Amino acid sequence: MAEKKINETQDNQILLAKASAKSIKISPQKANLVLGLIRGLEAEEALNILEFSNKRISNEIKKILKSAISNAENNHQLDIDKLVVHEALVGKSMVMKRFRPRARGRSGKILKPFSKIKIILKEQQESKDNPENKQKLSNKIDNSVEVKNKNISSNENNSKIEKVETKEDVKKNVQNEQSDKDSLISKIENNNEKGKKDGSKS
Repeated sequence: MAEKKINETQDNQILLAKASAKSIKISPQKANLVLGLIRGLEAEEALNILEFSNKRISNEIKKILKSAISNAENNHQLDIDKLVVHEALVGKSMVMKRFRPRARGRSGKILKPFSKIKIILKEQQESKDNPENKQKLSNKIDNSVEVKNKNISSNENNSKIEKVETKEDVKKNVQNEQSDKDSLISKIENNNEKGKKDGSKS
């Protein structure tokens, strides 16, 4: 029984890779705004978001994330393609206190906060019985069915448009034939009138 429990705990263990940085010159509130963008995302997607972010701290967070990815690959032999940002933590570090001279001999307090950041990655384990994976598969199937239905409807609309165009072409051809007949009749009548006039003159 003890051996079975040990094996079950080993199977259920999730390997985590960590990376942290201390004394980063930014307040924890501002750092948390950027960390909130990458929580729960895949490692590649998180790197892309940080790459195109306009925040100054995004470069430092990107370095920490890259170091966590390298730790996962080299120290824990995890698959890079399956890594997910499990946790992105930020906390207070030291605070430098400065002052600015103000009027009437007073001083204005200036606080320069620092923060510490910790990123934890885990390998995403795909299982068939996982309800999230089932939902993803069902969503993919639904999307594929919708795309097929859209293609079928577009083909039907194109065929209807072609049929309408053919009907309009037939109408135009009939009108052209009628106009040609009318022109021929008018020419024949003009020729007959000219012949009558010539006969009367002679």
